[in-house]
Order: sequence, then structure tokens, then C-alpha cells
Amino acid sequence: MAKTETHAGNLKLIGGWLCLDFVNTVDWRDSDHTKEWFTKYSDLVSWSRHTGILTGNETRALLRKAELRSTDAKAVLERAIILREVLYRIFSAIADHHQASSSDVGILNRELSKAMAQTRLMPTTGGYSWTYNLKDDALDQMLWRIARSAADLLTSDKLNRIRKCSAKDCNWLFLDMSRNRSRRWCDMKDCGNRAKAQRHYQRARTHA
Repeated sequence: MAKTETHAGNLKLIGGWLCLDFVNTVDWRDSDHTKEWFTKYSDLVSWSRHTGILTGNETRALLRKAELRSTDAKAVLERAIILREVLYRIFSAIADHHQASSSDVGILNRELSKAMAQTRLMPTTGGYSWTYNLKDDALDQMLWRIARSAADLLTSDKLNRIRKCSAKDCNWLFLDMSRNRSRRWCDMKDCGNRAKAQRHYQRARTHA
């Protein structure tokens, strides 16, 4: 069976929280072979559909609008990448038990203010829930949910469970929900197995 080609629309979602999966759209961030998965606006839309931020109809509508408004779509992609890198620095600092920079939090707050301007309360059975004032021409609507996701995580009781993958140069972020908080790898099948193989190789060389 042919191996499925990896792209923005089928990346692993192992962060445990939407904004962490968003941060993890760069592979090997701190290495000399960094892989950027958002190279065009359609990549951002494809990833958003993959995560469930967008429906199929919303995806098709945004792609049609982006073709007509390519400059605006490019600007949204640039905003998305800035937001992603800000979120990486914020949550990476937290994982390392440091304080996030006030400038990064300020950028997140600006995106959050745009998101909150579009939120609405909607009656549901037995209560209310948040919804968004969605418009077909809002090319940045996925950023509203991502910014809100980051704010929700920052104000949650799971903040002390944010971890950074222990694999050298990986640095994907995830929530460690293990009982003893011992998870080290973003994915045991990938980074975990690579680390295991490297340890085996080093032991073999030592005893050669």
C-alpha cells in the first residue's frame, strides 16, 4: 500500500488542545531542517477543516473567497503564522516553568479581542453556549477559535500539564494527561521510538 503523503490537512493532532495542535504545524522547529506546513492560505483552511474548526461548506466558501481576495488571504496567513509563533513562545515558556513575555501576551490579546468581538451567546437545551457571528467573507474566522482556545487553556487548571517533546529539535507541545505526569514524547511511535533507537545505537557503540 502506498504511503499517504503528509500535508497540512492530515497532520497528527496530538496536542490535546486546539491551540497546541496549531502550534504543532511546524516540524523540527529548532533544527536546520525545519518543515513549515502553512505555505499558503489554503493550507491554513485545510488544517482548520481537519481539526473541525471549519465545516465542509465553510471550507469551500473560504477557498472561493480567497481566490477573489488573494491579498487579504495572504495577510490572514501572515497573521496566523505570527499568532502561531507567539503561542509557541507563550506555551513553551510555561512548559519550561518561565513567564511568558508581556509583548507576546499583548499580541494574543489583540487577536483575542477580534475573536471576542465576533462571539455571541446562543440558547441551548438547559442553558447557553458561545457561538460566532460567522460570515462567508471572514477569511480569518479560524483565528477566532484558535485565540479563544489559547485563552481558555491559559485560564484552565491544565496549565501545569503543558509539556514539550523531549526529542532533540522536535519541541512539539502537548498536554500530559497521564496519571503520574510522566509523558515525555509528542508521539511514542515517532519521537519516542527514535530516541529508543538512538540509545540502543549509543550502547552498542560503547560496548563495541
